[in-house]
Amino acid sequence: MIAVIRISGMVEIPKEVQETLFRMRLRKKFACVLLFEKPENLGMLEVVRNFVAYGKIDKETLIELIKKRGKSGKKIKIDAEKIASEMLESKTEKKLEDFKLKPFFSLHPPRGGINSKLHYPRGVLGDNQEKICELIRRML
Repeated sequence: MIAVIRISGMVEIPKEVQETLFRMRLRKKFACVLLFEKPENLGMLEVVRNFVAYGKIDKETLIELIKKRGKSGKKIKIDAEKIASEMLESKTEKKLEDFKLKPFFSLHPPRGGINSKLHYPRGVLGDNQEKICELIRRML
């Protein structure tokens, strides 16, 4: 499973990139979505790679993300461990909507700032592989 976080704002974004971000439900800055590793999703990531940070998310970070930032339309109790295990380990691709959760997460700006000097030249934009989990934890 891939976590995608929108880093850049709305100003001066090409129309194709803006449309792709809206289809991915990344309408605001510091919004996060979870995608499956399918060719369609990887193609969309190639289009928006200069405006988002993405990488593979591990189970512990996913549980923490669902606990702290998972929202449902109604006031239902959220069992984050059950949802995370079913999303990562099931044969069928279960989405957050199947568990009556909103399909995106709103995050804070990263505490401690974005370490742009460590990731020259683009900062945290693009593929962060395993470091996306550290970034998500700083944004909770």
